Parts: sequence; structure tokens; C-alpha cells
Amino acid sequence: GSGVFFNGRLLPNFELGHLLDPEGNLYEHYASNAARKREDLSFEEWGYRFNEYLHHLKRLFSPDLFILGGGASKKIDKFIHTLTVDVPVRTASKNNDAGIIGAAMAAVQTAN
Repeated sequence: GSGVFFNGRLLPNFELGHLLDPEGNLYEHYASNAARKREDLSFEEWGYRFNEYLHHLKRLFSPDLFILGGGASKKIDKFIHTLTVDVPVRTASKNNDAGIIGAAMAAVQTAN
């Protein structure tokens, strides 16, 4: 999954994994942590794929920062050396729990 903040607000329904790579394939099938596991890629092999994806996102959106959550965020030391994108890459302080916490916060805000 993914999320995008603009002017400090989370944009709803903004799924970046559904973007297409240059060959017309979904990036989530190529550069997601699930793809790494499914294809039994090393973190280094997968990191080069993920790097391509980050470069693509940079071209499209010119972000100020990438924040990684999910399972891969706990293992960033295994692939950080493969990332060459010139946008800062940080891990979410809650790692794999970041998405769950964010969803809960959004639900509370919606309910109020």
C-alpha cells in the first residue's frame, strides 16, 4: 500500500502501486515486498527494482521525501545501498505498523 501527503493532509484513494512501469506492468507486481518474497529475490536484487520505482515516482510527483513503512522498512540496511534517487528516503518510526496506525487515525477523524 501507499499514501501521499500534500500540504500536511493525506490524499484519499491514492494507490501508487497501481502505476505502470515502462513495459506496462503494475509496479506492485515488480517492486513490492510481496514480489521480493514471491520471486525469492535477495534484498539487493529487489533494492535495484525498488530504486527504479522511486525514480519513477520522483519523475511523476517531485516529492520532498519518501517514507517507507511495511515489512521492508525493518530491513532497509539490506538494500539502502542500492537506492540512488536524490530524494531523502526514511523509514516510518512504526515500521510495519505504520499503515495500521494511520488507518486507525483516519477512521477516528472520519467518525468525528
